Amino acid sequence: MTTEDDRRLARVALTWLAEPGTRSVHHLVQHLGPVATLDLLLAGDAPDRTLRSAVTARTTAGDARAVAAEALARAERLGARLVTPEDDEWPTSVGDLRLLQLSGAARRVDVETAPPLCFWVRGGWPLGGTLTRSVAVVGARAATPYGTHVATELGYGLADRDWSVVSGGAFGIDSAAHRGALTGGGRTVAVLACGVDRPYPMGNASLFDRIAETGLLVSEWMPGAEPLRPRFLIRNRVIAAATRGTVLVEAAARSGATQTLKRALGLKRPAMVVPGPVTSAMSVGGHEVLREYPYARLVANVAHVLEEVGRIGDDLAPLARGPERPRDRLDDEATQVLEALPRRRTIGLESIAARAGVDVRTAMRKLSMLEELAMVVRRDDGYALAPPTPGERG
Repeated sequence: MTTEDDRRLARVALTWLAEPGTRSVHHLVQHLGPVATLDLLLAGDAPDRTLRSAVTARTTAGDARAVAAEALARAERLGARLVTPEDDEWPTSVGDLRLLQLSGAARRVDVETAPPLCFWVRGGWPLGGTLTRSVAVVGARAATPYGTHVATELGYGLADRDWSVVSGGAFGIDSAAHRGALTGGGRTVAVLACGVDRPYPMGNASLFDRIAETGLLVSEWMPGAEPLRPRFLIRNRVIAAATRGTVLVEAAARSGATQTLKRALGLKRPAMVVPGPVTSAMSVGGHEVLREYPYARLVANVAHVLEEVGRIGDDLAPLARGPERPRDRLDDEATQVLEALPRRRTIGLESIAARAGVDVRTAMRKLSMLEELAMVVRRDDGYALAPPTPGERG
């Protein structure tokens, strides 16, 4: 009789035998289950030659079940956990990868984009719940000061509005987004291309420790797995699928970050680009996406991002909404001003205008209206959100 432990062990073994995203393995698991699929592959009966070759190569290095058992034991020693589709905290949004078809796909990483079989997780928050209200912020490793500033502001602003910030933990834009979210007191998730016990790059070791303490480190690869180059591209599909939308801050003409954004476009998720100087090589990738893909949207601040993800975010929110609220009748500028106000502190008029992307006079006019509606309160040092009424909580 097959037990839950058998199924979990089989999922780990399958991820070791074939790289995550392999569509033929995913199809087999869907039809046969993980245990029967593992038995079939180990018997040499994989449906295609490429998969048979991969399984043969891996099995020469060890017994798949023994490797999986050791990985589970190692994770337990690390304080990490395995999350599978049978668990309550599984992020169901990654299942949309079944439908991802990229035009002109020829490379393996563009074809093998099936949903994950399992995740390894470090951190105390539930994985699915954390990703339910999340935005990916990605970009170049060789970020400019402009890009680093924008990514930090986006990370901070999203965290301040209770959105989780997801990125890949790399130098440059990724690190800036993670640090911005941490500074904003929110949750951030690093999706890794290696084991959760050996985050890469090592120069970000202290950052990863902070993320593990207050957010989540996530990987499809078992503890101890190396950060091989193709794995970063395989990983990117998860960042696009697990989040409500993806923001590209900076990217060169050929960039893994633009690949992530194109996966978001393929999944029909909000795909957003921060514009940059036309003289900067780090702006070429984002600008080309805007030229090539009509559904990619230009965003300049947190209010723009929230406007994009909020359209589907409200539709997918787990909590039921009541009758129309006063804020539902606000015009666009008033909504931008209201969204620009931090949740837990007071902010000055000029800062509100800058965050909302409106001029100071418009901000002042809309704030007066919001004050009359009891949505904001004026204080000596600026404005703050009014305490929510019981009907507005949640």
